[in-house]
Amino acid sequence: MSDRTTRTRNSGAGGIVPLILALLLGLAAPAAAAADLTLDAAVHNPQRSAKFVARDGARHPLEELAFFGVGPQSTVVEIWPGGGYWTEILAPFLHDHGVYYAALEGRQASETATAEAEKNNTVFHQKIGSDPATYGKVIPTALGVGETDIAPAGSADVVLTFRNLHNWLKQGYAPEAFAAFYRALKPGGVLGIEDHRGQRDIPQDPAAADGYVRQDYAIALAEKAGFTFVGASEINANPKDTANWPKGVWTLPPTFRLGDEDRAKYAAIGEADNFVLKFRKPAQ
Repeated sequence: MSDRTTRTRNSGAGGIVPLILALLLGLAAPAAAAADLTLDAAVHNPQRSAKFVARDGARHPLEELAFFGVGPQSTVVEIWPGGGYWTEILAPFLHDHGVYYAALEGRQASETATAEAEKNNTVFHQKIGSDPATYGKVIPTALGVGETDIAPAGSADVVLTFRNLHNWLKQGYAPEAFAAFYRALKPGGVLGIEDHRGQRDIPQDPAAADGYVRQDYAIALAEKAGFTFVGASEINANPKDTANWPKGVWTLPPTFRLGDEDRAKYAAIGEADNFVLKFRKPAQ
C-alpha cells in the first residue's frame, strides 16, 4: 500500500469523527432550544420588568397559562394587553414557533375612555418598539366599539383576556366582544377569562361600575355567545376581598385609589379575588 493511499484513508477517517461530532452537536441544539421554550423559562425570564415580577405572587402566570393550555406552537390572541405584563411572557414564549396577536384598545363609547385607550396603546407600542428582537413578531390588532377583527377568523388556538370584562360591560359591548372571540377561535379553541369576582348574594350591576363581575354572570355571557364552559381555577382567589370597597376594586392594590387613606389595611388584603374561567368553542 502506498503512502498516498494510507494518507488518504487516514484523512478520511479523521474527517468522519468531526462530522459525527458536528451531527451530535446539531442534534443537541434543538433540544436546548426546546428547553428554553418552556412556560417556566418564559415566566422566570430575567429580562422581565421587576415591577411585573413583583406581582407574580398574586397573578400566578405559570399556573394560569398552563390551565388555559397555552403551548409554544399556539396561536394566541391577548385582548387589551395594557402595560405588557403578559406580553413579556407570551411574546418570547411564542416567538419561534407560535403566533401572538395583541388586540389593543379600540374606539370606546366615550371620548374620555377613547383618550385613555390611546394613551395605553402608545405605552404598549413604545414597549414593543424598544426591543424588536423580543417583540418584533407581535401582531397588533384592536377590539373596541365597531372594531372586532382581533385575528383572522378561525385562526386562534387560544383567546385570553385578563381583568377586562368589567370594562366591556361598562362600555356596553360585551356581547360584541364575545362574538369576536368566538369568530377568531378555531373549532375546539379555548377562551380564557380572568376578572374580579363580584359578590354572589347581590344582583350584577350590568355596567360593573365597581369593577366586579359575578362569576355566574360571566359564564352566562360566554355560553350565550356559543361557548362551552370547561372549568374554573381558584389560583387567583382571595377570600379577604369582600368586593364592597368605597372606590370599588380600585381601592385595593395595585391601584390604591384612596391614596394613603387606610393604605396598610388594603395592602394587607392584597389584590382582588379573581375568577379564572376556561371555555371552549365547540368542535364542528
